[in-house]
Amino acid sequence: MIIELPRTTANPFPTNGVSRDADGVARYDDLPESLVSVLARHAEATPDAEAVVEIDGPRLTYRQLYDRAARVAGGLRGQGVHPGDHVALRYPAGIEWVLGFWGTIMAGGVPVAVNTRLTPSETDVVLNDADVAIDLSAGTPLPDGTPFVLHPRRKDTAALFYTSGTTAVPKGVPTTHAAFLSNAETLARCVGLPRDIGGALRTLISVPLFHVTGCNSQLIAAAYLGGTAVIMPALDLARLTDVLQQERISFLVTVPAVYALLLRRPGLADADTTSVRWVGYGGAPIASSLVHQVQRAFPTAEVFNGYGMTETASLLTTLPHADAVEHADSVGYAVPVVDLAIDPLDGPNHGELLARGPNITAGYWNRQQETAAATVDGWLRTGDIVRVDAAGRVVIVDRAKDMINRGGENVSSVEVEDVLSDAPGVVEVAVVGVPDDVMGEKVGALLVTDGDEALDVDAVLAHARTRLADFKLPQYIRVVDGPLPRTAAGKLRKDRLRVETEWGAPLR
Repeated sequence: MIIELPRTTANPFPTNGVSRDADGVARYDDLPESLVSVLARHAEATPDAEAVVEIDGPRLTYRQLYDRAARVAGGLRGQGVHPGDHVALRYPAGIEWVLGFWGTIMAGGVPVAVNTRLTPSETDVVLNDADVAIDLSAGTPLPDGTPFVLHPRRKDTAALFYTSGTTAVPKGVPTTHAAFLSNAETLARCVGLPRDIGGALRTLISVPLFHVTGCNSQLIAAAYLGGTAVIMPALDLARLTDVLQQERISFLVTVPAVYALLLRRPGLADADTTSVRWVGYGGAPIASSLVHQVQRAFPTAEVFNGYGMTETASLLTTLPHADAVEHADSVGYAVPVVDLAIDPLDGPNHGELLARGPNITAGYWNRQQETAAATVDGWLRTGDIVRVDAAGRVVIVDRAKDMINRGGENVSSVEVEDVLSDAPGVVEVAVVGVPDDVMGEKVGALLVTDGDEALDVDAVLAHARTRLADFKLPQYIRVVDGPLPRTAAGKLRKDRLRVETEWGAPLR
């Protein structure tokens, strides 16, 4: 049974210029025809505005980006790339990756964003699955030829991204031009990003470009709005504060753990952060205390939470600045062109979240069985268990596969993580089920400390007891110094933690 959620009057996002097609899917009325038309418009209107900057590398204006991408497209055509052919992108994050991306699209090909952190055997699986015609890997020169530009349509596939594969073999997700453009328009509306002002929007990309946050919600959003994408090829916390100031970054997006680490670095308190106007986060729970700290560190910025997936080209919901502290546990309201529904577990407002919209993929690449399992009557199953409050705010309770069954009592790992992440001295948390012969599973927690002093586990448990029922309290705790394993998308590798963690004796 599917229960569609109404769009409440509390939802703050504008729906003007939104209409529904014959299938009832909401769409923005006046989107550009394609990503290529967006880039062409800025190359003509603001040719000298900075489009892309690589830290310690090249800087390209919109005219330079367009012209050089057209030469890449010509080179690809010369190598036999035809419309619809797949071209693997395995360059490090930077100008080469960006030129390969735009050039492939201009050639009529489909860039395949390959995770550069995969092992050779894992990479081969993706390349074979995607049926790649050309492999642009590190050390391979960019194709070059007579400028060529093909103008695709909104419904055409623009790129192929792969899921992070924390529980199974990665799956290819075709993303259309309409999906990219819809996500960019959503960001502009819901976050309040400026439009067509030739460089005032400057976003710092410190997450991988083969992930939808870095590519879709930063690189593409900057291009859509005529702004600048500043790329840090690898996250460098020691340099991040200087880069924010030198590049006059206005739009910052990363995961909560990075903010927690950044705020502990010397120099940020004395830095000039007045250029930063928007600070976004997502991908993991965030404590209200950390939101407070972020607001103090960036006093001129509005903060927001964003929730999405590879399958949705990024945003499904956004939590605006006004709700950021009071409702830090929420990922926010449905964005203007996304409809939400619940497959109920316990009442009409608690269960698996389903979504429908123009930004959502029609199915996985060459995976009919997986597509059928993930979709129902035009809705995508997100795999996230949520509850929705009266205002329409979504709170992620757990991943469907991460619920811990402790002697018949369901324990939400996300709920426990939320509480523990707010304990003194804790920077990062992962909660998983630990097999137990009697209870089936017990609650296990890995805690990453801030490194200042030894973590007081008893104090952490005392904090948790004020907010969690006894059966939800961790019975196993491991304290670690280093970061927890994550996918390139920032998601915890709980599959690895379940297998690799040596828990020792239970606390009780």
